[in-house]
Amino acid sequence: MSVQNEWKLREQMCEIGRRIYNKGFAAANDGNISYRLSEDRVLCTPTRVSKGFMKPDDLCIIDMDGKQISGKRKRSSEMLLHLTALKARPDLRSCVHCHPPHATAFAVAREPIPKCVLPEIEVFLGEVAIAPYETPGGQAFADTILPYVKDTETILLANHGTLTLGTDLEDAYFKTEIIDAYCRILLLAKQLGRVNYYGDDKAAELINLKPKLNIPDPRLTRGLENCDLCGNSLFREGYGDFSPEPRVFIHPKLMEQAAQAGETSTCGCSTGRAEFPAANAAANGQAAGADVEAVVKSITDQVMAALNGSSK
Repeated sequence: MSVQNEWKLREQMCEIGRRIYNKGFAAANDGNISYRLSEDRVLCTPTRVSKGFMKPDDLCIIDMDGKQISGKRKRSSEMLLHLTALKARPDLRSCVHCHPPHATAFAVAREPIPKCVLPEIEVFLGEVAIAPYETPGGQAFADTILPYVKDTETILLANHGTLTLGTDLEDAYFKTEIIDAYCRILLLAKQLGRVNYYGDDKAAELINLKPKLNIPDPRLTRGLENCDLCGNSLFREGYGDFSPEPRVFIHPKLMEQAAQAGETSTCGCSTGRAEFPAANAAANGQAAGADVEAVVKSITDQVMAALNGSSK
């Protein structure tokens, strides 16, 4: 890569840093950005420097093992996360890690990102995973993304923030914008009282659009069974011992499956109550809510009857 092209990338990385800072995605010195310059060289942001005020010569170059090759400032301590992602995805060149508040709220709550709500999310992000918590900075932290990064380019880091990957700096950054905007819309819709979902057939239509846009999706190669669309997660088995259950955004399909305890759906997924404890609780809560309403109505009718009787 020529010196001129590298300098342009440095300027672009600083611009992405300003966007992250101005959007409120990275307070103070939070966040880090990387770009693969060549097979064994990565341009990255330095530690303890605000992403909103970086200069091109503040940036560092490291090798794929994290050893610093050049730069007057020390590289970010979280570069192992980026390098692990880039090694797992040789088709991609850039990573952005930061703490967008609405998406990070989902990461703190460990609430899975619901599907089949906004078409743009299905097309441009696909499924979003949540990686388990680990102390940031070390290889153990970086390894938490390995079960998911081959099938998604947008990952929530439990109790931490987000990691997004892309073919270039802007692509990686835009995925951060998209996931935070989506999470904000979800929270606003919940404040209005409900979230409506479209069905598996509409989800399949959206997924089938992706090849025309040159956007890969692992579900296209695995087959578009209902189990892989609106209800269940592509990452359910990949979570292993860490398996976040939806507690706020529970898809109606899970509610229905919880109600049909022990039965099997047409797509072959187990639908027993034990598999969806949060959905079971919500379903039971709805039934309990109906009982409470009946009691309240009965008491109200008795009070009104007594008041009417005393006024005669």
